Amino acid sequence: MPTDIQSTFPVTSDLTPIEPAKSVSPSVQEPIDPNNPRWGLGGAFLVWVASIILLAVVPLFFLIPYSLQRGLDPGSPEYVHQLASLALTDKTAIFLQVLALLPTHLLTFALVWALVTRFGQRPFLASLGWGWSGRLRFWGSVGLGVTLFLAGTVIAKLLGADQPTQMEQIINSSPGARYLIAALAVFTAPFVEEFIYRGVLFAALQKQIVRTILWLAENLGRERTVRLVAGARTVGVTGAVILVLGLFTLIHVPQYWPNFGVIAAVGMLSVSLTLIRAYTGRLLPCIVIHFVFNGITSILLLIEPHLPKFGPATEHAPSAILLIAKLWLSVFGL
Repeated sequence: MPTDIQSTFPVTSDLTPIEPAKSVSPSVQEPIDPNNPRWGLGGAFLVWVASIILLAVVPLFFLIPYSLQRGLDPGSPEYVHQLASLALTDKTAIFLQVLALLPTHLLTFALVWALVTRFGQRPFLASLGWGWSGRLRFWGSVGLGVTLFLAGTVIAKLLGADQPTQMEQIINSSPGARYLIAALAVFTAPFVEEFIYRGVLFAALQKQIVRTILWLAENLGRERTVRLVAGARTVGVTGAVILVLGLFTLIHVPQYWPNFGVIAAVGMLSVSLTLIRAYTGRLLPCIVIHFVFNGITSILLLIEPHLPKFGPATEHAPSAILLIAKLWLSVFGL
């Protein structure tokens, strides 16, 4: 990649060195570039689809046995309706659905690992861009996490985020559900979200767009110049940011419609994290930012039941502040 492109978007040489890949032959080692991954767009898209299917299917392995214990008859024509009602109203059923997120996240990790490493043939974290760049390191990432949390809260509040949601009901269903959601939000959700969207999807989309532009240019008779490659790289990053946001929106906007405040806040945060991934060339800053964001959210969720109530006005304020945090957790599969 020409060196002048580093002025806007980094390439491997601009980043902290990444460990070499496993040798292809005893004397040759493949370089690792998180912006030029070994996996393709098809594999990345299949992992994304599989992660969505897992979110829908895995909870059934928890709900169906519990429904049998509660006396529901699978042979009844009303079973599906009864199961849906149980899932929405029964506190234990709700807790089981939250608990099902743990194996869902673990299975998603396994899918990402299989794609990125080709079942152990290549390093996992280095291929995704694990590490720091000279452009953004640990404390800068922490500061951005706090800033984005505050910005998302303000945007949601200004545009209206006071409409109750299903996520609100899940969190308030039982102390166990609240604590479990807080734990998953910190220890698994940041990794799942970033590995999928800013890891495999962003890198694959960027690579495919750049390749397509260069292929079209060469077939139109244009010589591959430094300016052409730089332009293709810029378009690739921009297109990848837009497409990642589109896939993210496709899944999550229906959950919050017509709550425009939360939709705007979630979109802003998704774009910000993807731009940070493009700017730094690394995934680790995004994970730290996401971890800080969810950490603040989890703390607020845990202390909310213990906040004093001093009348309607004061009572409304903490709920408005916490609403965006609660909804943001659900964006990451919680």
